[in-house]
Amino acid sequence: MSKKNKRQASYGTKTSGSAFSRDEFNPDYSNIKRELKRIGILAGSFITVLVVLSFFQNSILALFIK
Repeated sequence: MSKKNKRQASYGTKTSGSAFSRDEFNPDYSNIKRELKRIGILAGSFITVLVVLSFFQNSILALFIK
């Protein structure tokens, strides 16, 4: 029987002209994290305002319905 040769692929080098190594793709998500934090704070504050308004719902409606 013949020997089976395992081919080892190294990720640090280019294998062809269009293939890139893993080291080249390093995205920066700091802007996205900042925007998601801002969206979360806004959503939390809107929900808090709605909950607080729900406690005073009857008295607020009484002012407009008179």
